[in-house]
Amino acid sequence: MPVPGPGYSITVRVEAPPSASAAGDLTTAVGKVGGVLTAFDVVESRSDAIVVDITANVSSADHAEDITTALNGLSGVRVRKISDRTFLLHLGGKLEVNPKVALRNRDDLSRAYTPGVARVCQAIAANPEDARRLTIKRNTVAVVTDGSAVLGLGNIGPAAALPVMEGKAALFKKFADVDAWPVCLDTQDTEEIIRTVQALAPVYAGINLEDIAAPRCFEIEARLRERLDIPVFHDDQHGTAIVVVAALRNALRVVGKPIEQCKIVVSGVGAAGSAIIRLLLRKNPGDVVAVDIDGIVHSGRSNLDDNLRWVASNTNSHNVSGTLHEALVGADVFIGVSAPNLFGAEQVATMAEDAVVFALANPDPEIDPIEAQQHAAVVATGRSDYPNQINNVLAFPGVFRGLLDAHAHHIDDEMLLAAANAIADVVDDGRLNASFIVPSVFDSAVAPAVADAVKATVRREAQAG
Repeated sequence: MPVPGPGYSITVRVEAPPSASAAGDLTTAVGKVGGVLTAFDVVESRSDAIVVDITANVSSADHAEDITTALNGLSGVRVRKISDRTFLLHLGGKLEVNPKVALRNRDDLSRAYTPGVARVCQAIAANPEDARRLTIKRNTVAVVTDGSAVLGLGNIGPAAALPVMEGKAALFKKFADVDAWPVCLDTQDTEEIIRTVQALAPVYAGINLEDIAAPRCFEIEARLRERLDIPVFHDDQHGTAIVVVAALRNALRVVGKPIEQCKIVVSGVGAAGSAIIRLLLRKNPGDVVAVDIDGIVHSGRSNLDDNLRWVASNTNSHNVSGTLHEALVGADVFIGVSAPNLFGAEQVATMAEDAVVFALANPDPEIDPIEAQQHAAVVATGRSDYPNQINNVLAFPGVFRGLLDAHAHHIDDEMLLAAANAIADVVDDGRLNASFIVPSVFDSAVAPAVADAVKATVRREAQAG
């Protein structure tokens, strides 16, 4: 169900006759083939012609071609060129390094570099913890990937993953003033990744693992947490889990159901699904039923890896088996982090009254949100063009801001729950409704609230010993 959006925005430069109807003819042609016009700029005007830049959101490369064909088909109109605004934004990358100190003369240079810097090096050698105070370490996070599970694109490798990691680093800076840097590793060997990140760690105060395929991501995270004295956070797992738990808390407030009485179906038991389940279990739900490509996860299945065995032993209290459609019967909540178009309105109708549906597969969810709304009381997706977007950017900037400010050496579930509760609390009773269960990613209150909650938890745990 691709729909036009700013992620695929084009600008078409056309030459057209200088008639009174030219603007209307051009915009109508774009609209007839489903383009969403966002800008119309006359860049040149002559007695015999006008040159216009038409900017529109489209849904695909084929859709962009439809628009240029429609424009070329108008009498007297010629398409000069077409530009993809997303590619233009990425030219030269999205990050740069700027010094925080002025280097205006020899005195500045002697303090920032040699000979003055030697004294700072000696101070850190004598007391390594001073690296947090005297270097970039105090505010720097590594965004680490091997390119094996990038967005919905799969195993496209480290170079192709770099634009995503750049974007992640930009989000860190924008929302929490954290200096993050992409570290795209040209290996998918678990041991080599662990050793490489361990070797790089002295520069950073935190590690954000990103887009590493399951089940390797579980072992990589666990072993890095054992070896490093800085927090290691796999955003695909824990960032997603935090925002889902926050959104579910508010969705259940809308429908008036305590989580302790809810049957929750989770579709997808990879990195995100497993982390969601683990964090949900800290909330003592009535029951959680996990479903993967082979159906409901239960202890009698023969094809369980270590992760699925843990899921089977900690969920599905009645040890039921069957399909996703069967799991949905009587369920209060559906949470999908799996694949598109798995069920329809007729299956939602079998769920409990005032059902909650989180269809988070991106870009195409497990069910069309419009279909889900026929029977569900609250519907959320991972998309920006529907209400209730479940987006990790609500979590990870504030989480790391809190960890860095508290000089944290690890991260645990209590900190994740504190972050989830902080996100949920940003939506007060006066704003909460079925179409607004999580704050906007641009709500300036979110990251500070999450940071404060995480920081308080770190310090409370430190005081408790």
